[in-house]
Amino acid sequence: WNETGTRHEPGIQAADAEELLDHGAEVLVLASGFWGRLQTPEDTRRSLEARGCTMHVAETGEAVELYNRLQNTEPVGALIHATCCGSRVGAHRRRGLPAGTGF
Repeated sequence: WNETGTRHEPGIQAADAEELLDHGAEVLVLASGFWGRLQTPEDTRRSLEARGCTMHVAETGEAVELYNRLQNTEPVGALIHATCCGSRVGAHRRRGLPAGTGF
């Protein structure tokens, strides 16, 4: 995200997802952070839809769970925002989420 200058606002840019789409993802899970602060602007949504991408936008905990479910059945990629998750990371790890799911 440093490459595209992504911050909470304006949020996730289409360029942030390009590499995932270029590597075959047809479904994207976009995490808005644990507090839902990371935006997904309408122009980003339109751009990704124009590429034929299905998107799911959710807070980070839900996004991780959704990605884990979809990875077995869909060509899915995820952008997981976990930099402002604070102590909730430990809580999610204790719930048994797999390693490498954005934490």
